[in-house]
Amino acid sequence: QVQLAESGGGLVQAGGSLRLSCATSGGTFTRLTMAWFRQAPGKEREFVAGITWNGVTRTYSDSVKGRFTISRDNAKNTVYLQMNSPRPEDTAVYYCAAQTYSRISYVWDEYNYRGQGTQVTVSS
Repeated sequence: QVQLAESGGGLVQAGGSLRLSCATSGGTFTRLTMAWFRQAPGKEREFVAGITWNGVTRTYSDSVKGRFTISRDNAKNTVYLQMNSPRPEDTAVYYCAAQTYSRISYVWDEYNYRGQGTQVTVSS
């Protein structure tokens, strides 16, 4: 059973930077496609970014493209989300998710494994 643990959330000023981490355990990390989702108060959970097992393919939502970067370190079984120039509208609980399929899905329910989330608050 794969377990995911997010960290790195907190309060950040708009225009600053923050890096989220998601450490995995209990599975073969290199077999997993990884993704970040987020859910703001009163809104549905949405896809933020995804990365294939070898890091070759990365995809982003339009709202974060050019500001956020997803990466992974297969030696550390960890995926990251570097958040540059965050905006108040990026405030949300950020979730890490993993799936055993090779393609990146935009659908939360298609991920086999999901973390508990970490709160990110961006102040203006």
